[in-house]
Amino acid sequence: MAFRCRAGALALGVLALAGGCRSAFERFHDLASARSLRAEVVTGTTFRHLVLSPDRAAGRTLHVYLDGDGVPWLGGYPAVDPTPRDPLVLDLLALDPGSAVYLGRPCYHGLGGEPPCSPTLWTSARYSETVVASMAAAARRVLAARGAERVVWLGYSGGGALAVLLAARLPETAAVITVAANLDVDAWTDQQRSSRLVGSLNPARQPPLPIRVYQRHYAGARDRTVPIGVARGAELVVVPEYDHRCCWTSLWPTVLADLERGERERRD
Repeated sequence: MAFRCRAGALALGVLALAGGCRSAFERFHDLASARSLRAEVVTGTTFRHLVLSPDRAAGRTLHVYLDGDGVPWLGGYPAVDPTPRDPLVLDLLALDPGSAVYLGRPCYHGLGGEPPCSPTLWTSARYSETVVASMAAAARRVLAARGAERVVWLGYSGGGALAVLLAARLPETAAVITVAANLDVDAWTDQQRSSRLVGSLNPARQPPLPIRVYQRHYAGARDRTVPIGVARGAELVVVPEYDHRCCWTSLWPTVLADLERGERERRD
């Protein structure tokens, strides 16, 4: 089935071709096409965001999938297009039988040439107030358009950090699921012997989410990209044989079943 673009998504493709980020965007385009995802572009604050969704009936609860950081740096310099090259989050979305969307970050997916984008928004300020506020605004529009009453955030890697930050912004939040996430951003950069992400928010330093919000944070014991020690404050479910990439698709049906059960228990 072909990748079906609405008007906004068509403009996105033109921007990608004109902006010099054809390779990364086209690769992502192909990955979405292979999974029969419908594309649209949704405005957040001053930024636009790619939204991908499968052909499924809308439900009262919407699962919002958030991808990792992609490729912020390339050859020691900020990447022209930080769009993720790995389809893992698209694969997780494809395994979800419920109402679900993929919400992209500002300036990703070929939109980096639009003002007021700058490389800081995918490097040092990748989890900044600016990024989180725009994603929250875009998510509210997506929820309203689909008539959803509750939102579940599902974030992978850096998308997990954003999931926790976004959960605090929307009162409709029912649950947060993270996978291989750098939930303490400062501890993570210190462990990597990298400069701290000046301008970014750190989920570990935010007030705790309300107890009514179901949370599960999954980590691989063999993960060297985000070692489990950098999220000491979170209640982790550690999977012994997993690393940063492998093998979360195998576990995903169990994750979704546990989520459904946990949400039901909180509602009851």
